[in-house]
Amino acid sequence: MTTVGHRRPTVGRVRINAPIGIFDSGFGGLTVARAIVDLLPDEDIIYLGDTARTPYGPRPIAEVREFTLECLDWLVGQGVKALVIACNTASSAALRDARERYDIPVIEVILPAARKAATISRNGKVGVICTQGTANSRSYDDALVASRAKLFTQPCPRFVDFVEAGITSGVELLEVATDYLTPLKDEGVDTLILGCTHYPLLSGVVSLVMGEEVTLVSSSDESARAAYALLTRRNLVRTEPHVATRRFVTTGDPKAFEGLGRRLMGGFVSGIESLHLD
Repeated sequence: MTTVGHRRPTVGRVRINAPIGIFDSGFGGLTVARAIVDLLPDEDIIYLGDTARTPYGPRPIAEVREFTLECLDWLVGQGVKALVIACNTASSAALRDARERYDIPVIEVILPAARKAATISRNGKVGVICTQGTANSRSYDDALVASRAKLFTQPCPRFVDFVEAGITSGVELLEVATDYLTPLKDEGVDTLILGCTHYPLLSGVVSLVMGEEVTLVSSSDESARAAYALLTRRNLVRTEPHVATRRFVTTGDPKAFEGLGRRLMGGFVSGIESLHLD
């Protein structure tokens, strides 16, 4: 485990062989990182999890914006060729600022998932489960404003606690999921957006409660597809075979990050570095 410093970003000419920077408030963005690696196996990645200040969901939007830009600054300072904000709450709070602040592509998780859900819904009733911060921002409402879909939003704040504790099954989780999801079932939604990158790790219990007739849309998978498409269109995909490197950096306890990361993601997570932000 390595300690790395914090420096301000410097952005020059974007290099095709530079890494992709992926940011999340904690562990959930690892689902995005894994999806990106699956689609772009030759790409280097740097993942930064701000676990010292997680969760972002209950925080004021201004504070989330401040923390997000501080972490994105660090990633840009590492020379990344693109940024992926792998957190719905952070995307809601800081996407516009990030796209004005940096001259490299910035990919988020909300619009790709919203577009997918609106496209595949059969009855036009789309649900989204998310953190309180994402719900308050109404980002999914804005993303679907031009579609025929009617959106039903359900904050599920305890889901993040379960994932960050490494709990993805069990009686208590099932009871909490049933309480959260029953209103969406009663509304008759046929498509459900997993509007937090932690939630794909709970897709088993969500699917169990909602039933097989409800299609789940992962914001993690859709943002990875969006990253693939954008980098391809901008000719920023590596063109030669390459043994990719994966750096995982946390602002919190690297041992705890590696332990939970391995438990949730298997051998995908290793060699955690520690970052102390000013």
